[in-house]
Amino acid sequence: MKQQTLAMAADDNAQYEQYRRPTKRDTFLATMEQIVPWAALCEVIEPHYPKAGNGRPPVGLERMLRMYFVQHWFNLADVACEDALLDSTALRRFVGIDLGRERVPDATTLLKFRRLLETHKLGEALFAKVGEVLQAHGLKVGTGTIVDATIIGAPSSTKNADKARDPEMHQTRKGRQWYFGMKMHIGVDSRTGLAHSAVVTAANVHDKHPLPDLLHGEERRIYGDSAYQSQKALIASKAPHAKDFTNERTRRGGEVDEVKRAKNRNKSRIRARVEHVFAVVKRLWGFSKVRYRGLQKNATRAFTALALANIYLCRGRLLGQVRP
Repeated sequence: MKQQTLAMAADDNAQYEQYRRPTKRDTFLATMEQIVPWAALCEVIEPHYPKAGNGRPPVGLERMLRMYFVQHWFNLADVACEDALLDSTALRRFVGIDLGRERVPDATTLLKFRRLLETHKLGEALFAKVGEVLQAHGLKVGTGTIVDATIIGAPSSTKNADKARDPEMHQTRKGRQWYFGMKMHIGVDSRTGLAHSAVVTAANVHDKHPLPDLLHGEERRIYGDSAYQSQKALIASKAPHAKDFTNERTRRGGEVDEVKRAKNRNKSRIRARVEHVFAVVKRLWGFSKVRYRGLQKNATRAFTALALANIYLCRGRLLGQVRP
């Protein structure tokens, strides 16, 4: 039996707090504890993770992965994530830290872990592994794909050490508003509503260009907004048997084609499922603005956020499968 320290006893004194109830954070972390495939995700990173040698032994891989996910879920910078673990009993319990025996991994340790994932493009590998795990649970990719893109903003100010904007980010116009940053393009299964592919580009890249990379090739139907209309050649290059169900422009010469408008409304009932993924990534996880400079760093964050969003969106089914 593991000896209990005073710090652990202080963290586990819920039985003495008569009026305490689980918070939303407690409930969320308990759910993620059950449904995140920790062992499978650690297997992806383990070949690249530092091994114990003559120097200071590395922090446990699963502990660092949990800390990294906490950073995504609560939209925390490296230093803020360290402070949150020092401050929150719920987060320490989730990560598995006993302050009576060990320190909280500091911001520099988390920074090095992030750079390890970015260097080896492990964000994409984690996204792919989550897809494999979900398919093994019966959430298989179907024959319909919804494609869409969203803008992730970046600082446009030049008040920094380089006196310049991030050279890998660009500006684009949407409606009458100009935006500066990058775009996250995703392909979502029309039946399950889960993302199965993603591409990250600068914001000035048109939505249609990454279209073939968002398809898995076995589609029968492709859904998208009017930015993807008349792209039958691009669709056929990757999914030759797919039919184009993208929305069409309804206004010509100042007149509205009510027939096309009604068809677009029917298509949008299915196409709207892609917005659920964006809502989780941008509203729940807070990834509406970039945190780092450069596309690769933010692409790793984007792929990881999409992997976590897929797990979150099918949490009900996964919870039903893990309960005894």
